Amino acid sequence: MRREPSLDELGAFLKARRAQLRPAEAGLRDGAAPRRVPGLRREEVARLAVISTDYYTRLEQGRVQASEAVLDALAHVLRLGGDQREYLLTLAGKTAPPTAGRSARQEVQPQMRHLLDDLTLTAGFVIGHNTDLLAWNAMAAALVMDFGRVPERERNYVRLVFTEPAIRVLYRDWEAMARLAVSHLRMDSRRNPHDPRLTALVEELSALDPQFRLWWTSHDVAVRAGGTRLLRHRVAGDLALERSTFMCAEDPGQQLVVWTADPGSQSYEALRCLASTIETAPEGLHGAA
Repeated sequence: MRREPSLDELGAFLKARRAQLRPAEAGLRDGAAPRRVPGLRREEVARLAVISTDYYTRLEQGRVQASEAVLDALAHVLRLGGDQREYLLTLAGKTAPPTAGRSARQEVQPQMRHLLDDLTLTAGFVIGHNTDLLAWNAMAAALVMDFGRVPERERNYVRLVFTEPAIRVLYRDWEAMARLAVSHLRMDSRRNPHDPRLTALVEELSALDPQFRLWWTSHDVAVRAGGTRLLRHRVAGDLALERSTFMCAEDPGQQLVVWTADPGSQSYEALRCLASTIETAPEGLHGAA
């Protein structure tokens, strides 16, 4: 079953990507005359996609729907990657979202909680809809922060990235990681862009932080994938950890995110030392969501 298109969001996404693409990247020669707008002009996108400028203009204004053939042409012209193309098609109502959107917080799956508790040298988190932080283990709390002191309604990964000073200090490359987190939230939003909890979160962070507001309106999207996390921990020192993501079979809207270090590396030995300082937590302390 396909979802209804979100034409306003589709138009905003096209406009944002057009503004970010330099003429040379699209194979165009940039003339000597100054441009009134950054990036490509509407008529340039339309010409390259072999559609009329009027039709493309109405697409950006959210007034018409587009066929998959037109969307494919626009994805090629705008140099969209796989994640961005999937996002474009979802906004146009051409693909079904992975899961139905929900306005209420999820309950973490029991097996995911058990798996978290079994991880001793690995920081683990369960991320749900809209990047809600559903559960974490003792190592995650020791490495990042005491998530239990955050009220449940505010326990959201992107929110914490922008509002918690401890996390800003922890990431050695905070700006890059914060921007990536926003792109994950934007990708998650395709499931239900009108979710009232998502709307409230975006409004709150847009008012609090101009960088979030800028990155959200840029419409960058990305799925959670592997990569290196560079941290500067107050006890363990500088760490380079690999991030991996696993989807929950029982609820694909929940993902287990783990940070690991290569055995024998300096980061691995630092994690072993940090783990030795962790006291056994009472049952239910970590991730009571």
